[in-house]
This record gives sequence, structure tokens and C-alpha cells, in this order.
Amino acid sequence: MPKADAPFAYDGLDRVIHEKARLGLLTSLIAHPKGLAFADLKQLCGLTDGNLSRHLQVLQEAGLVEIRKGYDGNRPQTTCGLTAAGRRRFLEYLAVLERVVRDAAEAAEQDHAGRPEPSPA
Repeated sequence: MPKADAPFAYDGLDRVIHEKARLGLLTSLIAHPKGLAFADLKQLCGLTDGNLSRHLQVLQEAGLVEIRKGYDGNRPQTTCGLTAAGRRRFLEYLAVLERVVRDAAEAAEQDHAGRPEPSPA
């Protein structure tokens, strides 16, 4: 709920989630509830191995994702998925982000409604 004295503070915007690459990772994972292989996440989000590993580490430390190591046949495979808490926090974050977009759109509408249209030249 926004504070009456600071309606545009958006306290629910979580810095861990808000970073561009992590936002993409969480969006990919929420769209794939069974999880994704490391290589698939790398491709979907356009990240290097190192960048992906680092962002996944941050998300794992925050309790948002789980990383499972296993094998696909004889080949090692890393799979990532959202935790229940991660899914909940991401959905809460999206609700705040929707409020940001709604507030900005309403402000733009009000600003536009208050301005006279430019006269044709």
C-alpha cells in the first residue's frame, strides 16, 4: 500500500529483482514452472555463462531460485527454477510495477488533458 505522504516511493520495487538481467531471468522462469536448463536460460536472456552464473547466485542467495545439478544421460546439466517464495515475491513485485505504469499513464493523461493542442501551422 502506498504511503499517503509518498505515493510515488514504490517501496515494493525490490532491487534484487529490478536489475534488468534478473528481471529477465525471473520472467523466463515464471513462464516455465518446471524450470529451465542453464543453456536455455542463457539463450533466452542473452547472457554469457559468467553473467548468468552471477545473477543466478544473487537470486539463489535471496531465496528466489533453486539451482539443481544433475545429469542428462552422461552429460552434467544445471536446471534452475523459481522457489515458492520466489514466485510469490516476483508476483508482488509485478503488482507494484503495474502500479508504477498505471500512475505514470494517469499522470501523462492528466498532463495531456490540461494542455491545449498545438495549432496547425
